[in-house]
Amino acid sequence: MRVVAVFSKVLVANRGEIAIRIFRTLRELAISPVAVYSEADRASLHVRVADEAFLLGPGPAAESYLVQERVLDAARRAGADAIHPGYGFLAESAAFARAVEEAGLVWIGPPPEAIELMGSKVAARERMRVAGVPIIPGTTAAVSTADEVRGLGDELGWPIAIKASAGGGGKGLKVVGSAGEVERAFESAQREGEAYFADSDVYVERYLEDPRHVEVQVLADAHGNVIHLGERDCTIQRRHQKLVEETPSPAVTAELRERIGQVAVDAARAVGYRSAGTIEGLLSREGEYFFLEMNTRLQVEHTVTELVTGLDLVREQVLIAAGEPLWLRQEDVRLTGHAIECRINAEDPSTGFLPSPGRISGYREPAGPGVRVDSGVEAGSEVAGLYDPLLAKLCVHGVDREHARRRMLRALAEYRIEGVKTLLGFHRALLEDPCFAQGGTCHGIVESEDLANRAEQLPHLTTNLQTSSDGTAGNTRARVVQAELDGRRYELTLVLPEPPHAELARRRGERAAGAGRGAGLEAVVSPMQGTILTVEVADGDTVVAGQVLCVVEAMKMENEITAHRAGRISELAVERGQAVNAGEVICVVRGE
Repeated sequence: MRVVAVFSKVLVANRGEIAIRIFRTLRELAISPVAVYSEADRASLHVRVADEAFLLGPGPAAESYLVQERVLDAARRAGADAIHPGYGFLAESAAFARAVEEAGLVWIGPPPEAIELMGSKVAARERMRVAGVPIIPGTTAAVSTADEVRGLGDELGWPIAIKASAGGGGKGLKVVGSAGEVERAFESAQREGEAYFADSDVYVERYLEDPRHVEVQVLADAHGNVIHLGERDCTIQRRHQKLVEETPSPAVTAELRERIGQVAVDAARAVGYRSAGTIEGLLSREGEYFFLEMNTRLQVEHTVTELVTGLDLVREQVLIAAGEPLWLRQEDVRLTGHAIECRINAEDPSTGFLPSPGRISGYREPAGPGVRVDSGVEAGSEVAGLYDPLLAKLCVHGVDREHARRRMLRALAEYRIEGVKTLLGFHRALLEDPCFAQGGTCHGIVESEDLANRAEQLPHLTTNLQTSSDGTAGNTRARVVQAELDGRRYELTLVLPEPPHAELARRRGERAAGAGRGAGLEAVVSPMQGTILTVEVADGDTVVAGQVLCVVEAMKMENEITAHRAGRISELAVERGQAVNAGEVICVVRGE
């Protein structure tokens, strides 16, 4: 592989861990990395490690990271040659890719036409069908009414999946088990498609029961060369959000790898693809492989492919964007060993994986043989509730799957993050579960209370206390003291009562929050900081236990707030678009 002088300066239109990961490759290529940031990210790590950084605007992404004119202005002011979008934000915006090229800059990504075509799941399914790529039975055109969806359910068989045409990452995806569930799911999928992708079109396909989510990494250059780099198994998900990824898949044989690899290459060729991309597919219990969608960008889980191939996918993207032909052929690709990635999110498994924004008061990464951490935080970092909850990607490489699994457990035990709740304990409990050890799909395990409880009970080298800058944490303070007993060293977490002034402040806050609620048990409060997306009830409405009252968006996830009892709604205190804090009263449900 030769080193090519390509660009002198590249702006990375992203934030956090992916921005830092791209910076590292750029520096290896002697390219100066340029960062952008919002007001909420002023003190973020990615801003400090870049050579230059430019403010885009206020904290909300719609007013900063998603405003393409401001990103392009930052690139012009920096004198950048090219823009790398990372993933998320503008990474799959064909309009932005065109605007970059029209501004005389190089777009480090696929052609806008390919982004546009594959960004519409309906259009992509039709193109794949014509190209002979197997697709899941369903529509290849948008559906417009709930009645049409009900008819498709009867035709295809229940359950079915309603999907936003421009969706991805679980956004705009609703699984419907019967005709009675269609109306609400159809409207919700449309709403999410509009909110996240400015496109309310949805389509329907047969829902496959407990399939494996198997995707294939492809590389394509501007000279007609297309190769695949093996598969990744992303079956372990929660609410259609990936949590653990690995390669190779424990369910894929050499023969099947060759077959689905060819499917991926054919799919990429069918849309004139260029750059790194991923063909996502579903592998049924019977061994059928169906095209699901194409992600026209770098994937979060690209790391595991890098570990088993020895390639740097960001480097390949940069060289391809510079017009270089691929330097390796399909027969040159070698997959060595086994790699696993755990997404370390700021979420609390004990509360149904609610987002956990806050300040990281203590941080220590694992290290040692075969361990890689791509992170965007450090001690003192503020985890904002405005963005995705991903803090870091913990990756390991071993000689085989069991070796990698044991290595990951060791790395998870070493990882220390304090001040916010994370998935560290959850991942340890999952990787120790027989379902994962045996290479199963773990269907039903991931979201079970049993797994969350086991995660809480595990002995930790980490503490996840909600701490502030003065050490307070709810009604406690936590300090690490070190002690020795009979020549053996211990590290202890000392939990102290909070000082009197903090107790007084807490009580005052409780009284303020409880004012006007009637009996305290009647109030429904927001379990998280976020934004009200919809309000499903009005004052005076009668509700039953479990009925949805409103939907709160936090860290790019929708969370339904439900009635905890039957009764009548009163003192409704929120409306659509309103920001709410954790513990803020939504309404009161008074018993009949």
